[in-house]
Amino acid sequence: MTSLPRPPATNLLRLLFLGLSTLASPSRAQLELHVPASLARLQAVEGAEAVLPVWYTLQGEVSSVQGLKVFLIWLFKQEGKEQVQLLSRFNGNTTSKNPRASLVYSKPSWNVSLHLRVLQETDTGSYSCSVNLLDSQNRDRGSSIKTLELNVLVPPAPPSCHLLGVPHVGANVTLSCQSPRSKPAAQYQWERPPPSAQVFFAPVSDATRGSLRLTNLSTSMSGVYICKAHNMVGSARCNVTLEVSTGPRAAVVAGAVVGILIGLGLLAGLVLLYQRWGKSLEEPANDIKEDAIAPRTLPWPKGSDTISKNGTLSSVTSARALRPPPSRPGALTPTPSISSQAPPSSKLPRTDGAHPKPTSASPGGVSSSALSRMGAVPVMVPAQSQAGSLV
Repeated sequence: MTSLPRPPATNLLRLLFLGLSTLASPSRAQLELHVPASLARLQAVEGAEAVLPVWYTLQGEVSSVQGLKVFLIWLFKQEGKEQVQLLSRFNGNTTSKNPRASLVYSKPSWNVSLHLRVLQETDTGSYSCSVNLLDSQNRDRGSSIKTLELNVLVPPAPPSCHLLGVPHVGANVTLSCQSPRSKPAAQYQWERPPPSAQVFFAPVSDATRGSLRLTNLSTSMSGVYICKAHNMVGSARCNVTLEVSTGPRAAVVAGAVVGILIGLGLLAGLVLLYQRWGKSLEEPANDIKEDAIAPRTLPWPKGSDTISKNGTLSSVTSARALRPPPSRPGALTPTPSISSQAPPSSKLPRTDGAHPKPTSASPGGVSSSALSRMGAVPVMVPAQSQAGSLV
């Protein structure tokens, strides 16, 4: 079978298509970013360093990439937060918004790997590398983007060990161990060092919660217990000393001491309260009342004579009333005195220029001895002048 010659028009169209393809290829380069498959997900330890490897290639003739500028951006996105820019480089100038982030090669290179120093747990997240090719007029001539995952692990922080319960013979106690920080979560292992070497497992030991349950204690269980907190990147430990007591329960002793102290405090409070109450009763009785009024009458034995209002014995009466003799103005008024067997007189003898002498009288004919037996006491009462003063 023979082939027929093609028309000239068909060959002409074919040549034209090949020419246009050759002219268009230098206008847009074929850019591609590369990340090793085994390094797309990285794990690093807090405080260490990490390198996120990325490089790019251009496919095509050398003439097609001459004069093109590379615009590089590294972006970071933490879970639950918005994406932020970490670093950028354009036309040879690098700008970093994180002092711990930089490029592995400071000069323009095909290798655009990111270097992170002094890693923190908050550096965990997604890192995206974007590369754009621009011509002299800043027109896009090619672009590519790759994403890597970084997980920052944290070794367990030093745990704290505690003893829960009262360690006496026959009792039950729990040893607890907990690390405040660990990523991933720490696992716990309890053990005893030599010479009583022993490792504890479930069910007495809880590897997730870090607790160790000891039942029916005996004196042979006394000693040091070590807790080890560990994860895939580190470990830490703490210890607690168990001393099993054979005496009375510490709780009972402590309760008795507290009860005694409370009782002594209450007793001291009652004593102070009683003393203050006694003082409050004594203070009104000890007050001196300067304006107190003397009693109007004094108690005398039955059958005794009466007393005047001012508390002095001005007259003594028995069966009959005693009537004192009349006195002149300005003269002393004598008080009745007791005399022996003196007859009563109605008038007092007087002399010119001399004060009258008081005379004694026995009222009602009662003798002085009889008055004395009755309990009478002779008293001098000062007379009062016309001006109202005592003479």
